Amino acid sequence: MQKRMWIISNRLPVHISKRQGEFIYTKSAGGLATGLSSFYKTHASQWIGWSGYLTESSADKERIAAALEKESAFPVFLSRREIENYYEGFSNKTIWPLFHYFLEQVIYDKRYWETYRRVNQRFCDRILKVAKPDEHIWIHDYHLMLLPAMLREKNPQLKIGFFLHIPFPSFEVFRTLPWRSELMQGMLGADLIGFHTHDYARHFLSAASRLLGLEHVLMRLTYEDRIVKVDSFPMGIDFAKFEQAPEKPATEREISRIQYRLGGQKLILSIDRLDYSKGILQRLEAFHLFLQQHPEYREKVTLLLLVVPSRSRVESYRQLKLKVDSIVGRINGEHATIGWTPIWYLYRSAPFHTLSAMYHLADVALITPFRDGMNLVAKEFVASKTNRRGVLILSEMAGAAAELGEALLINPFNIDEIAAALAKALEMAGEEQSRRLQEMQSKIKRYDVTRWAQDFVDGLQQVSEQNAGLRSNLMTSEDEKKIVDRFRRSKNPTLFLDYDGTLVPFARTPAQARPPQGLLDLLCRLGAQTRLVLISGRRKQDLDEWFADLPLELSAEHGAWIKRKGEDWTTIEPLTGEWKSDILPILEATVARTPGSFVEDKDYSLVWHYRKADVGLGQIRARELTNELLYMTANLNLQVMEGDKIIEIKNAGINKGRSALFFLAQAVETDFILAAGDDYTDEFLFKVLPPAATTIKVGFRMTEARYNVKSHQQVRQLLEKMSL
Repeated sequence: MQKRMWIISNRLPVHISKRQGEFIYTKSAGGLATGLSSFYKTHASQWIGWSGYLTESSADKERIAAALEKESAFPVFLSRREIENYYEGFSNKTIWPLFHYFLEQVIYDKRYWETYRRVNQRFCDRILKVAKPDEHIWIHDYHLMLLPAMLREKNPQLKIGFFLHIPFPSFEVFRTLPWRSELMQGMLGADLIGFHTHDYARHFLSAASRLLGLEHVLMRLTYEDRIVKVDSFPMGIDFAKFEQAPEKPATEREISRIQYRLGGQKLILSIDRLDYSKGILQRLEAFHLFLQQHPEYREKVTLLLLVVPSRSRVESYRQLKLKVDSIVGRINGEHATIGWTPIWYLYRSAPFHTLSAMYHLADVALITPFRDGMNLVAKEFVASKTNRRGVLILSEMAGAAAELGEALLINPFNIDEIAAALAKALEMAGEEQSRRLQEMQSKIKRYDVTRWAQDFVDGLQQVSEQNAGLRSNLMTSEDEKKIVDRFRRSKNPTLFLDYDGTLVPFARTPAQARPPQGLLDLLCRLGAQTRLVLISGRRKQDLDEWFADLPLELSAEHGAWIKRKGEDWTTIEPLTGEWKSDILPILEATVARTPGSFVEDKDYSLVWHYRKADVGLGQIRARELTNELLYMTANLNLQVMEGDKIIEIKNAGINKGRSALFFLAQAVETDFILAAGDDYTDEFLFKVLPPAATTIKVGFRMTEARYNVKSHQQVRQLLEKMSL
C-alpha cells in the first residue's frame, strides 16, 4: 500500500475569498502549486500550508478547514502580526535578500526571528496532529527551514525531506546571519535536503562543515544518529502542457491578436515577478544601450515587459516599481515614433493562454536575474517553441543555466554583454536557433516536473531506509544488559578496544589526548578480570607512557607493533621504514601550504593531521594529498588510509584485524569477544572476528559492526557496567 505524502509549504495551492458571506475557493496559479499539481494528484498526497485568509473568527476557521480537508488540504491559520513578522519580515526581509546576495537589503530583527520560529512550531504542531509516524513529509522552501528539526524531535520515525527553492549562498555570506546555526540545525532534521543545483548543495555542505564541524562523504553527512543526504534536483516543468498549448484555440486566438499588434516586428520577451533580484532595471538599460548601438533595429523590435506585482506592501518593492516605471517612460520617450513604442509594459499577471502565446511568438526571451534558484520561465519558453524558432538569453546566475548551456549565457551585471547578446540573438541563423532549442527541449522533456518530484521522493525513501537500518543497529539498554550478562558468564573473555574516539574524544593534537584517571581506573579493573587489548593507531611510546603499568596488552600503529603482558614490543613481521624518506617531503610540503596541519612520524607509518587547519582548505589539501600519495605508492607495499581529519601512510597488510588474530592465536580459546572502534581502520578488526563476537561502531556510518553507539561515552558506560 502506497504511503501518504504530506506536502508542506508556506501557502496552500488555493486562493480563498469571501463574497456575500460565502467562501470561494480557486486554484492558485504559478509557483510550487503549479509545479507539483500533477504529482500531487497521483501520489496520495495531502497538503499543509497557510490558508492565505486572515480571520480571527473561530467559525470561519472551522468552515474553511472543513471545506479544504475535502480536497486533502489542511490549513494553518496565522494572524496579521505573524504574517508581518514571519512572512514579510524574517522570510522576505532577512532570508530572501541574504540568500540572493543583497546584503544591503537584509534586516536583522529579533522580533522577526522569534515569530519565524513560533510559526514554524505552529506548522509542526499541525503536521503532528494528522500525519502518521511512517509517512513521508516533504517540506518546501525558506519559510520553513526550522520545521524539519522540530518534527524530528517530536517524532524521530518520520521520513522527512526538505527542498530549498532559492539559492543557498556561499558560507561567507551565510555566516553573517545571527541565527545561522539554528537554520542549519533546522534543515538537518531532514533525511534528504534538496537544492536546484550542485553549487547550492556545495555551499550548504561548506556551511555544515564550517559551522558544525560536519564532513560529508559522497554528499552524505553523519548528524546525530542519522545519515543526512544532500543532493541537487533541478526542478522541471510540465513539458507537455507548454508544448501542446500553442495548438489550443484560446492560445491560437491570442497569437493572432499579438501578431496583428506587432505588425511584423520582432518580439523580445521579458517576464518576471517584481523583485530586486531579477535585474529588471539593468535589463532595461541594456535594451536602451542596444537601441543606441543598433539604430537599424528601431521600429523593427519591441520589448514586451511583463512584470507580475509582488510584495506591494514592502517599501523597497514600491520604490523598485517607481524606478521601473521611470526607466520605461524614459526609454519610450526617447525612442518612440508614431506607430512604434519600443517597450510594451504590462504590470499585472497574465492568464496561461496569453503567456503561451507570448512564449510561442517571441523571437528572443530575455531572462537576466542577478540570482535565481531555478527560473522556470526559461524552461517554459523553450518548451513552447514548437516551431523551433527563438533564442534564449539567460543569466549565468540562474539555476537553469546549469542545464540550458545552449542558451546565450550572460553576466547580468554586464549591460554591454546583454546588449551584445540581443544583437547576436536577433541575427542568429534559423538552423542554429533550431539546433539550440532542440537540444534544450530534449533535456527539459526528459527531466520534467514529474521526474523531478519522483526522483526526490525515491531519494527520500532510500535514505530513510538506510537510516532505519542504522536505527535497527542502535545499541539499546536491553542490548547492554545482554552483553553484560554474557560477559559475566564467560570464562575466557577478550576485549579489543580502540582509544581515540572510542574511549576518549578526539583532541586537537595527539599530546592532548592523555587518558583521564577515571579511564585508567576502569581499564585497570577490567584488565584484572579479563584479557584486555588496547589496539590503537598511536605510537608505542604514547601507549607505554600511559598504560605500561596496567594489566592489559597493547597494539600500536594499527597493528604494526604488539606488546603482550610482561614482554617487549615486537612486530608481527619484519617491517621497514626506509620508504618514509620519499614520502615525508611531500607531507612537509603540504604542511607548509596548510596552516594548522602537522606530520606525526611513527616507527612504521606517517600521519598528516589537519584537525586544526581551516576546514575548507584542509579538505582540499586532503584530496590533493591522497591523489598524489596513491599515485606514488601504486607500486610500493604501502597503504594510504583516510581517517578522521588524518591521512596515514603505512605498510600494506598491517592492520588491526591482523593484530587481533595474532592475539587470539596466542591465547586459550576465548568464549566472549567484544571489539569497539570508531573509524575506518577498525573495520579490518570487525571483519576478521567470528560472527558471535560483539562488535561496536562509535558513530553512525555504514559498518561491519553489529551495533552502533552515539559516542565514546556510551562505550565507557558499557565498560563500567561490565567492570562491576
